[in-house]
Amino acid sequence: MPVKRALLLVLPLVAGAIAAPVADAASGVSPVVRFATFNASLNRAVAGQLVADLSTPDNAQARKVAEVVQRNRPDVLLINEFDYAPAAVDLFRDNYLERGQNGAAGIDYPYAFSAPVNTGVPTGFDLNRDGRTGTADDAYGFGFFPGQFGMLVLSKHPIDTDAIRTFQHFRWKDMPGALLPDDPATPAAGDWYSPAVLDVFRLSSKSHWDVPIQIGRHEVHFLVSHPTPPVFDGAEDRNGTRNHDEIRFWADYLTPGKGRYIYDDNGKRGGLRFGERFVVAGDQNSDEVDGDSIPGAVQQLLTAPRVLDVRPGSAGGVEAARLQGGANNTHMGDPYFDTGDFSDNAPGNLRTDYVLPSRGLFPLESAVFWPLPDTEFDRLNDTTDHKLVRVDVRLNRVNSKE
Repeated sequence: MPVKRALLLVLPLVAGAIAAPVADAASGVSPVVRFATFNASLNRAVAGQLVADLSTPDNAQARKVAEVVQRNRPDVLLINEFDYAPAAVDLFRDNYLERGQNGAAGIDYPYAFSAPVNTGVPTGFDLNRDGRTGTADDAYGFGFFPGQFGMLVLSKHPIDTDAIRTFQHFRWKDMPGALLPDDPATPAAGDWYSPAVLDVFRLSSKSHWDVPIQIGRHEVHFLVSHPTPPVFDGAEDRNGTRNHDEIRFWADYLTPGKGRYIYDDNGKRGGLRFGERFVVAGDQNSDEVDGDSIPGAVQQLLTAPRVLDVRPGSAGGVEAARLQGGANNTHMGDPYFDTGDFSDNAPGNLRTDYVLPSRGLFPLESAVFWPLPDTEFDRLNDTTDHKLVRVDVRLNRVNSKE
C-alpha cells in the first residue's frame, strides 16, 4: 500500500500547547522535546469495538489511559496496542485526550499517524502446525482480526508525511543471517517454516515505521515498532527468534552500512543516512537479563553505535518488585528500570519498553510513570500492565535543516 494512502494526518485549527519551548531561528535556544512510549492496551476482542468504546467520553479504561498521558504530557508519543481503525484516532483525541481527566489538563495532538499492521492478516498457512489454518496464530502477526494490537503515533509537531517509511511487508528471509526458527525433529537448520511460507512470511509482527517529526528546523526520525513476545511457542522458538530479528531490524536500519538490504513498502532501499537523528520507541518485549527473550536480543539495539541507552526508572518499580516477590526475587536486573508489571510467578516485572535517542540528541530528564503505593496516582497503576516511559531530549543545531 502506498504510504500516503496509509496516513491519518490531522492539521491543527489552533496551535496546541507544547511542554518544552521550540526556539525560533533567531533565539539561539535549542528546543527540548519529550518523547514517550506507552503500551496502553487499547485493543479489543472484535473489530469495531474500539471505535464503539471511544464514541462516548465514558469508557473507564480510555479515561485512565488519557489521564496517564495528560500527567506526563509527551510532545511525541507512540501508543502500542491501539487497534488500527482510523475513526478511533479522532475519537480518542476528541473524547479523551482533549478533555481533562480527574483534574489533569487536556492535551492536544494536532498530528497523528496510523497505518495497517500485520496482526490478524491471514497467511493461508498453518504456521503453528496445529492442523488448522485461519486461526489467530496463523496470521502474519497474532491477532483475531486485521489491525488488532496496532500502533498510533501522536505529535504536537508536524509529521513529514512524504518521508514516512513503513516496513509492513518486509520478508523475514530477506534479512541476511536471519535467525529463522528450527524444527528440532529434523537435521536441517532453520526449517520450521517451509520455503512456501518463507516466500511470503513478513518479519514485523505488527509493523516498523520511520516517522520523521519536524521540530522547528530540526528533523528527528521516530522509529517505532512492537516486536512479538518471545513466548507462546514451542521448542522451535518461532516467537523468540522473530522477536530477536524484529529488534535487530532497527539496529541495522540506524547503523550506516548495515541496512542496505532493507526495503520499505514503496520499494525504497537502505536505512538511515549518516548523521540523521532518531528516537527508537516501543514495547520491545525483551529485557536485558531477565525473562524469556533470546540472550542478547535487546542488546543489539542498546549497543548499536549511534544509540544512547538512556535508562528511565522509578521508585514504584522497586517497590512493586519488593511487594510482589515471586520471580522478582530471582531477577538479575535492577527493578528500578522495570517498565512492565507482569505475572509474579513468571516472568515477573521486566524492562520491556524503551525510548532510545541517538547521538546528536542530549538526554535530560527521563522517567517511568510507576507511582508508589498509597500516593495520589497509585490508582493509575492498573491502567495497563505496561508503564509509560518518557525521555526529554535537547536538540542542538548540528544536522538541523537550516
